Amino acid sequence: MDLHLNGKTALVTGASRGIGLAVVRALAAEGVRVVAAARNSTPELAAAGAISMAADLSDPAAAERLVTEAVAELGGLDILVNNVGGGDGGLNGGFLDLTDAQWAQVVDLNFFATVRVTRAALPALAAARGAIVNVSSVGARVPHGGPIAYTTAKAALTAFGKALAEEFGPQGVRVNTVSPGPVRTDMWESPTGYGAELAAAMNVPHAELLAGLPAATGMLIDRLVEPDEVAALVAYLASPRAAAITGTDHLIDGGAVKTA
Repeated sequence: MDLHLNGKTALVTGASRGIGLAVVRALAAEGVRVVAAARNSTPELAAAGAISMAADLSDPAAAERLVTEAVAELGGLDILVNNVGGGDGGLNGGFLDLTDAQWAQVVDLNFFATVRVTRAALPALAAARGAIVNVSSVGARVPHGGPIAYTTAKAALTAFGKALAEEFGPQGVRVNTVSPGPVRTDMWESPTGYGAELAAAMNVPHAELLAGLPAATGMLIDRLVEPDEVAALVAYLASPRAAAITGTDHLIDGGAVKTA
């Protein structure tokens, strides 16, 4: 299917690996000129056909600098994909184990970074009657399914997308959210990531936890979601093919969430 994205421009945050890298590749394959923002570039990102820009979005001042440089480089902005997030490592304890500093770090990266980038990008997006896609998490709907600070921040992100769509829809800006379930990324597979920490906390081998994860989370498929599958949904929602879709939250979780 031709998504009618050829010649469009996009900014993707958290682009160096996992879902972000897959989104960069998917958009570039559709003919989109992409600025890919990450703290550090990678060989995979350099080969993805995008313009890499270094940005540590945990720094409040970085968002405006990034957007200003991206809009200047691209000559405008049609699409913003807010994928930056994470910081869920080291949070496998309960609510009483988390400090204010840990809460602030997780909420800042998973929520406020997107708020800042979006605020800086909205004038260019409104001028282009563009589209925003925010990458949240199934944890926003199933808060017990991950560290409490992380899932709370993602719930705020999902609500933010809906409110933004309502306010800026009259200006032609569409805003949608994608909420993946467990995705085959370093978050789960890295020996130093959240999945490995969770396995250690449960006293089970990491490989055993990953093998049982789809069933344990109620997924109706026997594997994790692939980053490319999430990227395909993001690209569609960003495209003119989805012109009538806004203010929505799209689960891509293998059927884990059972409510409508």
